[in-house]
Amino acid sequence: MFAVIKTGGKQYRVSANDLLQVERVTGEPGEIIQFADVLAVGEGEDVTIGAPLVDGASVAAEVVEQGRGKKVIAFKKRRRQNSRRKRGHRQLLTTVRISEILTGGAKPSKKAAAKPTAKAEEKPAKKEAAPKKEAAPKKAEAKTEAPAAAAPLFTAPAGEPDDLTKIKGIGPVAAGQLAEQGITTYAQVAALTDEDVVRIDEAMPFSADQIKDWREQAKELAK
Repeated sequence: MFAVIKTGGKQYRVSANDLLQVERVTGEPGEIIQFADVLAVGEGEDVTIGAPLVDGASVAAEVVEQGRGKKVIAFKKRRRQNSRRKRGHRQLLTTVRISEILTGGAKPSKKAAAKPTAKAEEKPAKKEAAPKKEAAPKKAEAKTEAPAAAAPLFTAPAGEPDDLTKIKGIGPVAAGQLAEQGITTYAQVAALTDEDVVRIDEAMPFSADQIKDWREQAKELAK
């Protein structure tokens, strides 16, 4: 039996045990979800087509993984304006495994696999009854959580910041993001090394070519 479902603005033809990658749907790995927008259900030549949906039909699937797709580059250039913009985008995706195709309002027969793990986590909590031993791990957790906040890439210089929006390609949002990383003056942008450009490219949503273009503009403004 197969079904045609609609999710994320796209249509997919699925059967039991199919591994499918769709746009992000809510759910933890091991959880059973249902796709209610079923456009068609059939087996062989016997196909039921909905108008637009098939009444009482749904498709149950198990969430395998939450991830992101490959990076897509969007490049924009304005002629004779010395303006170039390069941005990357990675679509949020969910990998699911089709469990069964349901008709007549039936409910999924397979239960979520996440429930046993929750019970397994509760049992060790009851065994750890020693108060002195529990206090030490809690302090250790607090210490490990402190470094979680990422430090800025650069140290902002003293004094009033420059208006980085005068650099073509840097808007108010980008200027705010650069300020959070300690970049606030033309001189800082002009003095960026190739290693600094690589660090910014890896940590922020700006491409290396875009940052190098800003560096050349900042050299003129810093004079």
